[in-house]
Amino acid sequence: MAGPARLDAHAHFLDPRTADASHAAMAQGLHGSSILKIAAEIRALKAAGHDVCNLTLGDFDPQQFPPPPQLVADVTAALHGGHTNYPPSDGVLELRQAVTRYCEAELGLGYPVESVLIASGARPILYGAYTTVLDPGDPVVFPVPSWNNEHYVHLASARGVPVPVRADHNFFPTADDLRPHLREARLLVLNSPANPTGTVIAPEQLAAIASAVVDENRRRRGSGQKALFLLYDQVYWTLTFGGARHVTPQQLVPECTPYVILLDAISKSFAATGLRVGWAVAPPPLIARMRDIIGHVGAWAPRAEQVATARLLDAGGARSDWQQSFRASIQERLEALHAGFSALANDGLPIDAIEPQGAIYLSARFDLIGERFPSNEAIRRHLLGAAGVAVVPFQAFGLDEDTGWFRLSVGAVSPREIEAMLPRLRAALG
Repeated sequence: MAGPARLDAHAHFLDPRTADASHAAMAQGLHGSSILKIAAEIRALKAAGHDVCNLTLGDFDPQQFPPPPQLVADVTAALHGGHTNYPPSDGVLELRQAVTRYCEAELGLGYPVESVLIASGARPILYGAYTTVLDPGDPVVFPVPSWNNEHYVHLASARGVPVPVRADHNFFPTADDLRPHLREARLLVLNSPANPTGTVIAPEQLAAIASAVVDENRRRRGSGQKALFLLYDQVYWTLTFGGARHVTPQQLVPECTPYVILLDAISKSFAATGLRVGWAVAPPPLIARMRDIIGHVGAWAPRAEQVATARLLDAGGARSDWQQSFRASIQERLEALHAGFSALANDGLPIDAIEPQGAIYLSARFDLIGERFPSNEAIRRHLLGAAGVAVVPFQAFGLDEDTGWFRLSVGAVSPREIEAMLPRLRAALG
């Protein structure tokens, strides 16, 4: 009797010389995350016993930042209460209603429940927005560095229009930077507080951009040209520090509301990245189309997590108290990094950093580009090998140029780890 069928690693259909030929062009052209590749390298170093201060992942170590205890308890209670079946394709009504109340109470935005779509985190919302708005070849305008836009452009078969941004503009585009590209664009994507830079867009800067979107759509009326939408990713909006203040385009320029897709989630606001609950707030006709796309993909948030999130958003003072403590812990780490880097810079070492403004990130520049370190990758490897400091270059966020700028995340480190790392960094830079 013949034995069971088995996959042979040397079989013809798995031959690396022929494998790509059987893949669709979209799959062949999609690249994996550079950050996850760096993370795998760090895990190997730690497993070998090396001391590494890991400033790479845009995630939270639950030992450092556990989610709200009440959220975890309510998920458990919802599971025991029988919330284990499929949720509605647009989300549990209780949560959609809670989102409308949350937006009105915290942001001053009044939306009907038909404007809310729930999904398994922010990523399906991004995918749903891209694929709902865009036809193949449609232009998408976004700043670089920014998180993953080039990959979503590829998934949607769209045409990316990256707009490089600089530190002297706080790593955000101005309306003048964007205006030449808006005439043909179908989608403009902005994120504030920003990943990877940790910077927050100035209200007057965002107002000018929102007005430019309104002006462009006014020009298109009667021409048969489809509308220009602004996808505004605010998943870090509750995490702002110092004088930085989060605003939305709709607050500043109400006329832009029909053209704005607002994206949010519990992932970063509540250290709940693995619970997978996110939402879009947008005009109801657009939400209905996004709902159908996400429904066919099956990217619903788990029902129990949706029920628990509704209770969390409605928790009022208890929720605000938890967020205040959470924000203070993140700020403590970001300020420790910034103060340490400032001390190194004051001693003449080649380092600079932007004062913490928002999110869980610090932008730092290691001024080492030259013959010995010809690229950001060479700098990254030096810092990891000589100082045990793991950072992510801006090339992981769509920027081609080697500038010495890196993203540093504090979601998985303690203040003690930061303090212990600084002398090693001083020696490596010296």
